[in-house]
Amino acid sequence: MKQEVYSGKTQSGAIAPRTWSRTLVCALILLAVTVSSYAERAVRPEDAVLGRIGFDQNLDAQLPLDAVFTNHRGEQVELGSFFGERPVIIAPIYYNCPMLCGLIINGLLQSMQEVAFNAGADFEVLVVSFDPRETADLARANREVFLEQYGRKGAGPGVHFLVGEEKEIQRLTGTIGFKYEWVPEINDFAHASGVVLATPDGRTSRYFFGIIYPPRDMRLGLVEASEGAIGSPVDRLLLLCYHYDPNTGEYGLLVHRVVNTAAATTAGVLGLFLYVMLRAEKRRKMQSR
Repeated sequence: MKQEVYSGKTQSGAIAPRTWSRTLVCALILLAVTVSSYAERAVRPEDAVLGRIGFDQNLDAQLPLDAVFTNHRGEQVELGSFFGERPVIIAPIYYNCPMLCGLIINGLLQSMQEVAFNAGADFEVLVVSFDPRETADLARANREVFLEQYGRKGAGPGVHFLVGEEKEIQRLTGTIGFKYEWVPEINDFAHASGVVLATPDGRTSRYFFGIIYPPRDMRLGLVEASEGAIGSPVDRLLLLCYHYDPNTGEYGLLVHRVVNTAAATTAGVLGLFLYVMLRAEKRRKMQSR
Protein backbone atom coordinates (compact mmCIF):
# COMPACT_ATOMS: atom_id res chain seq x y z
CA MET A 1 0.00 0.00 0.00
CA LYS A 2 1.30 3.41 -0.92
CA GLN A 3 1.78 5.60 2.12
CA GLU A 4 0.30 9.05 1.80
CA VAL A 5 2.52 11.97 2.64
CA TYR A 6 1.02 14.43 5.13
CA SER A 7 1.23 17.83 3.51
CA GLY A 8 -0.20 19.90 6.32
CA LYS A 9 -3.04 21.25 4.18
CA THR A 10 -6.42 19.98 3.04
CA GLN A 11 -7.45 19.96 -0.59
CA SER A 12 -9.19 23.28 -0.10
CA GLY A 13 -5.95 24.87 1.03
CA ALA A 14 -7.05 25.33 4.65
CA ILE A 15 -4.67 24.35 7.41
CA ALA A 16 -5.34 20.77 8.46
CA PRO A 17 -6.30 20.12 12.10
CA ARG A 18 -2.86 18.92 13.23
CA THR A 19 -1.07 21.88 11.67
CA TRP A 20 -3.74 24.24 12.98
CA SER A 21 -3.21 22.96 16.51
CA ARG A 22 0.53 23.44 16.26
CA THR A 23 0.01 26.96 14.95
CA LEU A 24 -2.31 27.75 17.85
CA VAL A 25 0.18 26.34 20.33
CA CYS A 26 2.87 28.59 18.91
CA ALA A 27 0.54 31.57 19.12
CA LEU A 28 -0.32 30.80 22.75
CA ILE A 29 3.35 30.43 23.64
CA LEU A 30 4.07 33.78 22.02
CA LEU A 31 1.15 35.37 23.89
CA ALA A 32 2.27 33.94 27.22
CA VAL A 33 5.84 35.13 26.70
CA THR A 34 4.64 38.58 25.64
CA VAL A 35 2.27 39.02 28.60
CA SER A 36 4.81 37.69 31.10
CA SER A 37 7.45 39.97 29.66
CA TYR A 38 5.13 42.96 29.96
CA ALA A 39 4.28 42.02 33.53
CA GLU A 40 7.97 42.10 34.38
CA ARG A 41 8.41 45.48 32.71
CA ALA A 42 5.25 47.07 34.10
CA VAL A 43 6.64 47.40 37.62
CA ARG A 44 10.35 47.07 38.17
CA PRO A 45 11.53 45.02 41.18
CA GLU A 46 13.53 47.99 42.40
CA ASP A 47 10.36 50.05 42.72
CA ALA A 48 10.29 50.10 46.53
CA VAL A 49 6.92 51.84 46.68
CA LEU A 50 5.19 48.55 45.92
CA GLY A 51 6.29 47.06 49.22
CA ARG A 52 5.08 49.98 51.28
CA ILE A 53 1.47 50.34 50.16
CA GLY A 54 -1.46 48.00 50.68
CA PHE A 55 -4.55 47.33 52.76
CA ASP A 56 -4.19 45.19 55.90
CA GLN A 57 -7.25 43.57 57.42
CA ASN A 58 -7.21 44.97 60.95
CA LEU A 59 -10.44 43.31 62.01
CA ASP A 60 -12.02 44.33 65.31
CA ALA A 61 -9.76 47.40 65.55
CA GLN A 62 -11.23 50.31 67.50
CA LEU A 63 -11.40 53.41 65.32
CA PRO A 64 -10.08 56.72 66.73
CA LEU A 65 -13.49 58.21 67.41
CA ASP A 66 -11.95 61.37 68.85
CA ALA A 67 -10.11 62.14 65.59
CA VAL A 68 -11.21 65.49 64.16
CA PHE A 69 -12.06 66.06 60.48
CA THR A 70 -13.73 68.78 58.43
CA ASN A 71 -17.05 68.06 56.73
CA HIS A 72 -18.46 69.38 53.46
CA ARG A 73 -19.76 72.49 55.27
CA GLY A 74 -16.34 73.37 56.60
CA GLU A 75 -17.29 72.35 60.14
CA GLN A 76 -14.95 70.51 62.48
CA VAL A 77 -16.46 67.16 63.46
CA GLU A 78 -15.28 64.21 65.51
CA LEU A 79 -15.24 60.83 63.83
CA GLY A 80 -17.36 59.47 66.65
CA SER A 81 -20.26 61.75 65.67
CA PHE A 82 -21.00 59.40 62.75
CA PHE A 83 -21.25 56.33 64.97
CA GLY A 84 -23.61 55.09 67.62
CA GLU A 85 -26.73 53.87 65.86
CA ARG A 86 -25.88 52.34 62.48
CA PRO A 87 -23.04 50.51 60.71
CA VAL A 88 -20.68 52.71 58.74
CA ILE A 89 -19.01 52.26 55.34
CA ILE A 90 -15.61 53.95 55.20
CA ALA A 91 -14.02 54.71 51.84
CA PRO A 92 -10.46 56.13 51.96
CA ILE A 93 -9.80 58.00 48.72
CA TYR A 94 -8.70 61.44 47.59
CA TYR A 95 -10.88 63.63 45.46
CA ASN A 96 -8.28 64.71 42.90
CA CYS A 97 -7.14 61.16 42.19
CA PRO A 98 -6.74 60.83 38.39
CA MET A 99 -7.18 57.07 38.27
CA LEU A 100 -8.54 54.58 40.79
CA CYS A 101 -10.53 56.57 43.35
CA GLY A 102 -13.32 57.37 40.90
CA LEU A 103 -13.71 53.64 40.25
CA ILE A 104 -13.84 52.96 44.00
CA ILE A 105 -16.67 55.46 44.40
CA ASN A 106 -18.51 54.13 41.35
CA GLY A 107 -18.20 50.59 42.69
CA LEU A 108 -19.54 51.68 46.07
CA LEU A 109 -22.42 53.54 44.44
CA GLN A 110 -23.40 50.56 42.34
CA SER A 111 -23.36 48.26 45.34
CA MET A 112 -25.41 50.71 47.41
CA GLN A 113 -27.95 51.11 44.61
CA GLU A 114 -28.51 47.35 44.43
CA VAL A 115 -28.91 46.91 48.18
CA ALA A 116 -32.36 47.51 49.66
CA PHE A 117 -30.92 49.27 52.69
CA ASN A 118 -30.81 53.06 52.55
CA ALA A 119 -27.97 55.40 53.49
CA GLY A 120 -29.10 57.65 56.32
CA ALA A 121 -31.71 55.17 57.55
CA ASP A 122 -29.84 51.86 57.72
CA PHE A 123 -26.17 52.79 57.47
CA GLU A 124 -23.78 55.74 57.22
CA VAL A 125 -21.22 56.46 54.50
CA LEU A 126 -17.88 58.13 55.26
CA VAL A 127 -15.77 59.12 52.26
CA VAL A 128 -12.51 60.38 53.73
CA SER A 129 -9.76 62.10 51.75
CA PHE A 130 -6.25 61.05 52.75
CA ASP A 131 -4.74 64.08 50.99
CA PRO A 132 -4.38 66.80 53.65
CA ARG A 133 -4.23 69.49 50.96
CA GLU A 134 -7.83 68.94 49.87
CA THR A 135 -10.56 71.31 51.01
CA ALA A 136 -14.13 71.27 52.24
CA ASP A 137 -15.24 72.84 48.95
CA LEU A 138 -13.85 69.84 47.11
CA ALA A 139 -15.59 67.50 49.53
CA ARG A 140 -18.89 69.34 49.01
CA ALA A 141 -18.68 69.17 45.20
CA ASN A 142 -17.95 65.44 45.24
CA ARG A 143 -20.70 64.77 47.76
CA GLU A 144 -23.26 66.53 45.59
CA VAL A 145 -22.37 64.35 42.61
CA PHE A 146 -22.45 61.22 44.78
CA LEU A 147 -25.91 61.97 46.17
CA GLU A 148 -27.28 62.83 42.73
CA GLN A 149 -26.06 59.52 41.33
CA TYR A 150 -27.22 57.53 44.35
CA GLY A 151 -30.71 58.88 43.78
CA ARG A 152 -32.30 57.84 47.10
CA LYS A 153 -34.46 60.39 48.87
CA GLY A 154 -33.42 61.28 52.39
CA ALA A 155 -29.89 59.92 51.97
CA GLY A 156 -28.15 63.26 52.55
CA PRO A 157 -27.89 63.09 56.36
CA GLY A 158 -26.18 59.69 56.08
CA VAL A 159 -23.56 60.55 53.46
CA HIS A 160 -20.46 62.41 54.66
CA PHE A 161 -17.46 63.57 52.66
CA LEU A 162 -14.55 64.62 54.86
CA VAL A 163 -11.12 66.20 54.66
CA GLY A 164 -8.59 66.53 57.44
CA GLU A 165 -5.12 67.25 58.68
CA GLU A 166 -2.36 64.73 58.09
CA LYS A 167 -2.07 63.65 61.72
CA GLU A 168 -5.77 62.85 62.02
CA ILE A 169 -5.87 61.18 58.62
CA GLN A 170 -3.00 58.90 59.60
CA ARG A 171 -4.73 57.94 62.84
CA LEU A 172 -7.68 56.67 60.84
CA THR A 173 -5.80 55.09 57.94
CA GLY A 174 -3.34 53.44 60.32
CA THR A 175 -6.17 51.88 62.31
CA ILE A 176 -7.94 50.43 59.28
CA GLY A 177 -4.66 49.22 57.75
CA PHE A 178 -4.77 51.47 54.70
CA LYS A 179 -1.18 52.17 53.56
CA TYR A 180 -0.46 54.85 50.97
CA GLU A 181 2.49 56.99 49.99
CA TRP A 182 3.21 60.26 48.28
CA VAL A 183 5.54 59.71 45.31
CA PRO A 184 7.43 62.93 44.43
CA GLU A 185 8.63 61.56 41.08
CA ILE A 186 5.07 61.51 39.76
CA ASN A 187 3.63 64.21 42.05
CA ASP A 188 0.87 61.83 43.10
CA PHE A 189 -0.15 59.16 45.62
CA ALA A 190 0.33 55.43 45.35
CA HIS A 191 -2.39 53.55 47.22
CA ALA A 192 -4.57 50.45 47.37
CA SER A 193 -8.32 50.25 46.80
CA GLY A 194 -11.20 49.11 48.94
CA VAL A 195 -13.77 50.02 51.58
CA VAL A 196 -14.25 49.03 55.21
CA LEU A 197 -17.41 48.28 57.18
CA ALA A 198 -17.50 49.31 60.82
CA THR A 199 -19.86 48.47 63.66
CA PRO A 200 -22.04 51.16 65.29
CA ASP A 201 -19.55 51.37 68.16
CA GLY A 202 -16.66 52.01 65.78
CA ARG A 203 -14.87 48.66 65.31
CA THR A 204 -13.73 47.37 61.93
CA SER A 205 -16.02 44.55 60.88
CA ARG A 206 -15.35 43.61 57.24
CA TYR A 207 -13.16 44.58 54.28
CA PHE A 208 -14.02 44.82 50.59
CA PHE A 209 -11.07 45.09 48.23
CA GLY A 210 -10.76 46.26 44.64
CA ILE A 211 -13.40 48.35 42.89
CA ILE A 212 -16.37 45.95 42.74
CA TYR A 213 -18.30 45.18 45.92
CA PRO A 214 -20.95 42.46 45.39
CA PRO A 215 -24.32 43.73 46.67
CA ARG A 216 -25.15 40.41 48.33
CA ASP A 217 -21.91 40.48 50.29
CA MET A 218 -22.36 44.16 51.09
CA ARG A 219 -25.85 43.51 52.43
CA LEU A 220 -24.63 40.62 54.58
CA GLY A 221 -21.70 42.71 55.81
CA LEU A 222 -24.01 45.55 56.84
CA VAL A 223 -26.29 43.14 58.70
CA GLU A 224 -23.33 41.62 60.55
CA ALA A 225 -21.82 45.00 61.36
CA SER A 226 -25.16 46.35 62.62
CA GLU A 227 -25.22 43.45 65.10
CA GLY A 228 -21.67 44.15 66.23
CA ALA A 229 -20.32 41.01 64.55
CA ILE A 230 -16.77 40.86 63.20
CA GLY A 231 -16.27 39.12 59.87
CA SER A 232 -13.45 36.84 58.80
CA PRO A 233 -10.46 37.84 56.67
CA VAL A 234 -11.23 37.71 52.96
CA ASP A 235 -9.07 36.89 49.97
CA ARG A 236 -7.47 40.00 48.57
CA LEU A 237 -7.16 41.04 44.95
CA LEU A 238 -5.68 44.47 45.43
CA LEU A 239 -5.60 47.07 42.72
CA LEU A 240 -2.77 49.44 43.43
CA CYS A 241 -3.15 52.92 42.04
CA TYR A 242 0.10 54.39 40.81
CA HIS A 243 0.55 56.03 37.43
CA TYR A 244 0.87 55.75 33.69
CA ASP A 245 4.18 56.89 32.25
CA PRO A 246 3.62 58.43 28.81
CA ASN A 247 7.38 58.54 28.21
CA THR A 248 7.77 54.76 28.41
CA GLY A 249 4.22 53.78 27.52
CA GLU A 250 4.05 51.56 30.59
CA TYR A 251 1.53 51.34 33.41
CA GLY A 252 2.58 51.25 37.01
CA LEU A 253 0.94 49.60 39.99
CA LEU A 254 -2.66 50.04 38.87
CA VAL A 255 -2.52 47.16 36.40
CA HIS A 256 0.45 45.31 37.81
CA ARG A 257 -1.63 42.60 39.43
CA VAL A 258 -4.08 42.49 36.53
CA VAL A 259 -1.24 41.90 34.08
CA ASN A 260 0.32 39.25 36.29
CA THR A 261 -3.05 37.53 36.63
CA ALA A 262 -3.41 37.56 32.85
CA ALA A 263 0.03 36.03 32.49
CA ALA A 264 -0.77 33.27 34.97
CA THR A 265 -4.12 32.59 33.31
CA THR A 266 -2.50 32.41 29.89
CA ALA A 267 0.10 29.97 31.16
CA GLY A 268 -2.63 27.81 32.69
CA VAL A 269 -4.70 27.78 29.50
CA LEU A 270 -1.60 26.99 27.50
CA GLY A 271 -0.71 24.05 29.74
CA LEU A 272 -4.23 22.62 29.56
CA PHE A 273 -4.34 23.04 25.79
CA LEU A 274 -1.00 21.29 25.34
CA TYR A 275 -2.17 18.41 27.51
CA VAL A 276 -5.41 17.96 25.54
CA MET A 277 -3.68 18.20 22.17
CA LEU A 278 -0.93 15.73 23.11
CA ARG A 279 -3.54 13.25 24.34
CA ALA A 280 -5.53 13.64 21.13
CA GLU A 281 -2.44 13.17 18.96
CA LYS A 282 -1.44 10.07 20.92
CA ARG A 283 -4.90 8.57 20.35
CA ARG A 284 -4.69 9.29 16.61
CA LYS A 285 -1.35 7.53 16.39
CA MET A 286 -2.68 4.48 18.23
CA GLN A 287 -5.76 4.32 15.99
CA SER A 288 -3.64 4.55 12.81
CA ARG A 289 -1.58 1.48 13.73
